[in-house]
Amino acid sequence: MASADSVLIVGAGPAGLLLAGDLAESGIRCTVLERRQGESALTRAFAVHARTMEQLDARGLADELLATGIRNPVLQFLKIDLSKLPSRYPHVVVTPQYNTERLLRARALRHGAEIREACEVTALRQDPHGVDVDVRAADGTSQTLRADYVVGADGRNSKVRQSLGLPFPGRSAIRSMMLADVRLARPPRKPPTVGAVGDAFALVVPFGDGWFRVMAWNRHHQQPDGSPVSLDEIREVARRALGSDFGMGEPRWLSRFHSDERQSPRYRVGRVLLVGDAAHVHSPAGGMGLNTSLQDSANLSWKLAAVQQGRASADLLDTYHSERHPVGRRVLRMSGALLRGVLTTPRALCGVRDLSARTILQFPPLAKRLAQAISGIDISYAAPAGAHPLAGKRAPDVPLRDGRRLYEALRARRFVLVTPQGVDLPPSLSEDWSGEVEIVRGSGQTAKTVLVRPDAYIAWVTTEQAPERVASEVREALAHWCGPQRTHAHGDGS
Repeated sequence: MASADSVLIVGAGPAGLLLAGDLAESGIRCTVLERRQGESALTRAFAVHARTMEQLDARGLADELLATGIRNPVLQFLKIDLSKLPSRYPHVVVTPQYNTERLLRARALRHGAEIREACEVTALRQDPHGVDVDVRAADGTSQTLRADYVVGADGRNSKVRQSLGLPFPGRSAIRSMMLADVRLARPPRKPPTVGAVGDAFALVVPFGDGWFRVMAWNRHHQQPDGSPVSLDEIREVARRALGSDFGMGEPRWLSRFHSDERQSPRYRVGRVLLVGDAAHVHSPAGGMGLNTSLQDSANLSWKLAAVQQGRASADLLDTYHSERHPVGRRVLRMSGALLRGVLTTPRALCGVRDLSARTILQFPPLAKRLAQAISGIDISYAAPAGAHPLAGKRAPDVPLRDGRRLYEALRARRFVLVTPQGVDLPPSLSEDWSGEVEIVRGSGQTAKTVLVRPDAYIAWVTTEQAPERVASEVREALAHWCGPQRTHAHGDGS
């Protein structure tokens, strides 16, 4: 059984909160340590893409988040059509990051996770049996906490990553991006609105409550992060990039930041793991950073739960790095290329750039590939040699015979075995892996029996139809993926 402090999660941002909710719902005791006190006013991320919405759907949160935002079937930054995505969510949801955090925080608390604010991690040490974490409270007092595992979800300046001695190689993608929260006398008709003219870039995104976030970049006036920001400069940049400043009123908040492209070479060191910005940071182009972070946690949570519950060895945690590190690298390269294509194009060539982009997107295969890449729909993980071609791929949200959808069945945080019509498995299979897998019948026309992981990726597939052979193969797959049988093996009952 897990100890009183099974998992310590450092950082109460979206990645840390999703992980905490998953672990707590799976019965794992976890505590989240957050340096801040109270809700952060800083929101840089607004885009929630289709694959992330599917992950939220598998936790019963997608409809709540949809109600807070705007569904946009076109990714305005690149004019990419998302409406044909093979997903229940063929759009990008535009909503401030704090709305996502609120939902994830409420879920984590509802399932019993503990969140401690004003707790700063100063150092950590691990041994073969656990991790000691030094924590300093707001009043200056310190204590050392012990946990089986620690997950660093503490952002680009991660103290957890630094304590591990891991480098964070990369470079700055963009300097001196200005931010302002303003009201607009003449809001754009179809927000979010984005424009770039070579030496100026501007983005206008609604909060949904009458306030708008404006991001602006001026090639000719790049200053350090702490330098003052002038609303007059933001207005001027918006007029150059968008043709209007939309009647910006006095701001409630102004800031300046820079964006890096960096990635840790390792996501796991012994009993310590990294998720989200602690593991990788990207340019804001395409809005993929928040989504990649949340999907890190979705990948890690079921594996960490399985290890803590004794259903898998600690080696399973190595697959978190092997599966997610290539995804982070791809997003880093893709978002960086998009950003440089927009911000480094000379003003005189912006028309040629835009025409070239529109021409490329006229080819349906290329347009489809871009939409699926940016939305995360095309993410897949390497499968063992000899596995079925679908193994490692995203599981589509297929209808089930009992009236549910697959992603509704996944809300129980366990594996789901989908069987086709005409294939009857012995009842003992459900008994032998009680609590680890739910066996359901698909309602479509298929000859495949498919085992779906808790993170909605396909673990295993067979096209075998003979009942005895199917039962034998399923038992072998469940033993590999879901751990040993909970009871003594029964006869096949066939």
